[in-house]
Amino acid sequence: MRQSDVAGGAVPSVDVLVVGAGLAGLECARRLGESGARVLLADRKPTVDHAVHTTGIFVRRTLESFALPDDCLGPPVRRVALYSPRGRGLTLESPHDEFRVGRMGALYCCALDACLRAGVQWAPSTRLASLEADGDGSVAVLERDGGRERLRTRFVVGADGAVSRVASALGLDENRAWIVGVEEVFHGVRTGHDPAFHCWIDPEVAPGYIAWVVDDGEEVHVGVGGYAARFQPAEALRRFHARVAPRFGLEGAVPCERRGGRIPVGGVLPRIACARGLLTGDAAGAVSPLTAGGLDPCIRQSALAAEVTMDLLATGNAAALAPYDGAALRARFRTRLLIRRVLSAVRSPAAAELAVAALRLPPFRAVAHKVFFGRGSFPDVARQPYGVSTTAQLSS
Repeated sequence: MRQSDVAGGAVPSVDVLVVGAGLAGLECARRLGESGARVLLADRKPTVDHAVHTTGIFVRRTLESFALPDDCLGPPVRRVALYSPRGRGLTLESPHDEFRVGRMGALYCCALDACLRAGVQWAPSTRLASLEADGDGSVAVLERDGGRERLRTRFVVGADGAVSRVASALGLDENRAWIVGVEEVFHGVRTGHDPAFHCWIDPEVAPGYIAWVVDDGEEVHVGVGGYAARFQPAEALRRFHARVAPRFGLEGAVPCERRGGRIPVGGVLPRIACARGLLTGDAAGAVSPLTAGGLDPCIRQSALAAEVTMDLLATGNAAALAPYDGAALRARFRTRLLIRRVLSAVRSPAAAELAVAALRLPPFRAVAHKVFFGRGSFPDVARQPYGVSTTAQLSS
């Protein structure tokens, strides 16, 4: 992007401005670039691997569907251990390699390289200041290097997280329900345990969600998550770490990284697209309301976002956005939204003890197995390409 002359000179233009260079923005920008669109990818961070927010758990469905670089993934994990507040456990094991923990900094850098090879322009340390309607597109004001630049864009993709400036600027729906997560990452710690995801249901340290130790044999992640109004995340993490450190050999260990952020759990938002732009990833609420897993929904929704965007650019007709219907997609999350409400109501350790005890019973154990190892995620959308677009149909 050239420096624009705010006093009245030529304003540079692109087909698509993608705001946010997390997994959603990188995936969407690459697909758009490979399809021939002129794309600018902008992010407030100086580098894509700066201040990573997510634990980065990829599920089997994602690993089977998308070609993620193997050297950016940890060893496979097949086991989940679920604990009550008193430490009474339930172990679930799959015959399949169910999970791999992404080395997210390296993965983001690899994804950015793919974007650049696809012709995407990269604008780090760049903030979206405003977005105004301009004919059939928008004029964005971008702030970077202490100055402001104007950019004309036909379409905007908001991949800018749970609290989205793009959503606000376009008058689209915004997330109102979220949990807050914080974790520490340790390298080179040998826990003495087989690779597993250890999860605690304990409303005193993780109200409405879980506390976790993710151990894949190479990295150990220790974290807590819950509703912000009901706990102090940093203090809860300190207490939880003190509880699990002796068991996992973490006494005296120094974390190499600390992560945290908001995780939307209200389901896909009803209105996530208009003629000037759309939302994807966390900005669109594309996170499982039950597990708060967002990577598989993020990639699948971003693939769909790129398809409908290319259709819109090719036809000039906003009807191309019809498959990108948040209300229809939200309906597929109805059961998970109901269970989320039930989980949010568990406020006492005694209730959590009973819940974990119930999960040990055969009928409920099967439910737990489905929650952790099930194939459900963001729904694939089978559709015929709109108008003159030649983009591929998503497979189910």
